[in-house]
Amino acid sequence: MHLITLYVHIAAGTIAFVAAPVALIVKKGANAHRRWGKIYFWAMTFIAITGIVLSVMRPNLFLFCVSFFSYHLVASGYRWLYRKNPKGKVARLDWIINGIAAVVNAALVVIGIVRVVNNPGDAIGYISMVFGLIGLNFARQNIMQYLRPPAEKGNWLFNHIGGMIGGYIATVSAFSAVNMHFLPTIIQWLWPTIIGTPVIYFFIAYYKKKMSRGKKVEELVVLKESGS
Repeated sequence: MHLITLYVHIAAGTIAFVAAPVALIVKKGANAHRRWGKIYFWAMTFIAITGIVLSVMRPNLFLFCVSFFSYHLVASGYRWLYRKNPKGKVARLDWIINGIAAVVNAALVVIGIVRVVNNPGDAIGYISMVFGLIGLNFARQNIMQYLRPPAEKGNWLFNHIGGMIGGYIATVSAFSAVNMHFLPTIIQWLWPTIIGTPVIYFFIAYYKKKMSRGKKVEELVVLKESGS
């Protein structure tokens, strides 16, 4: 059962690894983007489920929490597609997703602190704290925007981009940790974050610049397409 779950986990990871870049480069909101975006989202769903199962079969609290951490980024990014009207009622599901994420990411920070206190050279401890703080910040931003909807019309797009790319960074981090043993442990886990975070800001800045020049969200993103 462990081996079967592991194979499903690897297969889903491979699909997500390919689907995300395709969804990123095609026209946002068009049929191809939606199709590949959904493939990526469901692949990440299987990654999270199998990751949690694997971490329970062979108990590993760090990997258990990381599975939630990575999926929260994707799930919250995906859910922002339903928040195009920032003043609309926040769905209970959104509160649940970010509430669980806040607890799990706080646990990652605590795990990291405990590990570093017990062993200052424990790389996983520092990685755990970094991931936990990133996840807490994502949850905080989402919750604050639920409570005080921003005036920016394209805000949902920026959050969607940040969450979906953030989840992909987490996927690449796991791939690196499993395969790039020639790197120090902390680099194996964190180089995708170091490289990927500027990519998130680049895409957000790109769309913000377009909007500041008078472009509407509808001109940059296909909000509704026939047959989709």
